[in-house]
Amino acid sequence: MLEYAQATEGECMSAVITFIGNHDSGKTNLVSSVVTHLKSFGHRVAVIKSSNEPRVLFDTEGTDTYKHRQAGADAVLFVGPDQLVLQTGPSDHSIITLAHRYFPDADIVIGEGFKHARKVPKIEVVQSADQELRREVHGVIAVATDLDLSGDYVFRLSESHEIALFLEKRFLRGRGKHPEVASLLVDGRKIPIKDFVQDCLAGTVYGFVESLKLTDGAEEIELRIKLPKKK
Repeated sequence: MLEYAQATEGECMSAVITFIGNHDSGKTNLVSSVVTHLKSFGHRVAVIKSSNEPRVLFDTEGTDTYKHRQAGADAVLFVGPDQLVLQTGPSDHSIITLAHRYFPDADIVIGEGFKHARKVPKIEVVQSADQELRREVHGVIAVATDLDLSGDYVFRLSESHEIALFLEKRFLRGRGKHPEVASLLVDGRKIPIKDFVQDCLAGTVYGFVESLKLTDGAEEIELRIKLPKKK
């Protein structure tokens, strides 16, 4: 007898379904075909692939994840015993949006590239005088080079430890005096909110969820709101 669960209206923003079967049962080929069809219908499709095997290659030709991407999946998440890998299509989101969306629990997110990112401090790494960028871009706070340069916050290329200390002192010390208990992202852009507003917002949401008897053992609550499109 087949059993099914039907979500109530508004219970979940995304439908979730999984294909199960033994190894080599044909799940991957079937899922890939289904993805292709759903994409042709105009739907956005993500795939989560699970495996008990360690050291599995991700998105290499011939692998299951590669097949799902080739089938047209908008995003593929691979979950293994030793790794979790997410691949999505190209994004025009800023590094700040990417950091807040995918790494909300990180104390610091370090990018590579993004030289034109606005309001993002940058450390320039340079090995040739004709490659200097700090006169062309904004926000360079330090330089790592073996060139004969003078000035504040000029590090040798071998001084990674010193650079780490510099980052810690400049960006991490003093954090945690009032830990962030609520964060607000609007269209992926993080909106700064004062400590007392965080406390009020967190308390309000927690009180509502607690009334649903769903907070036993909970450590974190995530709330996402989709606004109706303007006519």
